[in-house]
Parts: sequence; structure tokens; C-alpha cells
Amino acid sequence: MTIQPAKLSDPAVRAFVTAVNAHDRDGFLSLLTENATMSDDGSDRELTEWVDREIFSSNGHMDVDNESQGGRALLAHYRNDTWGEMRTRWSFTVDDDGRISRFETGQA
Repeated sequence: MTIQPAKLSDPAVRAFVTAVNAHDRDGFLSLLTENATMSDDGSDRELTEWVDREIFSSNGHMDVDNESQGGRALLAHYRNDTWGEMRTRWSFTVDDDGRISRFETGQA
């Protein structure tokens, strides 16, 4: 059973999932700190290039199955036009100002 984005516990993570699913690139980038970093399957990636390729140019979409660690860790079915659908894990580091300074994703 999926968790509706509006019901996710952490406000920053809730906004992240909402922006991904709405294909709102500007809104998405506004959620991140200036020097935010990310990794995919354990390898650090260039964030802007990755989100453009894996989310915004390929119609990325997250259906969250489970959350833990106060809403900062997710299990989700992620799909895009490039890779189809896969079960993924996501974890988030949220700074005191409520913006995301790092996210990590990969196959679950």
C-alpha cells in the first residue's frame, strides 16, 4: 500500500516527493541547500545532471511504500521513461533550515 505524499512525516521529504511527482524542477531545486550532494547506488553523482536525466527529462515518479527514521528514509517504487519501474530506497539529510543537503538513492 502506498503512502500519499501529503501524508509523509518529514516536511522536506514530503515536498521533495511532491516536486518529483509534479515534475516541478524549480520547486525541487529550491528544496536543496546550495551545496547539496547525492549518490546513486553508492556512487556520488553530479546532482543537477542526475536529476535532469533521471527525474525531469524522463518523467520520474515515486510511489512511496514505507517510511522510517522519522520520514527521512523511504522505500518506493520509482519509475521513469528510461529505466521503467524499480524498487528503490531513498535517504535524506535535512539541515536545520529545513532544506535537504544530501540524498542517497539506489535499488532496494
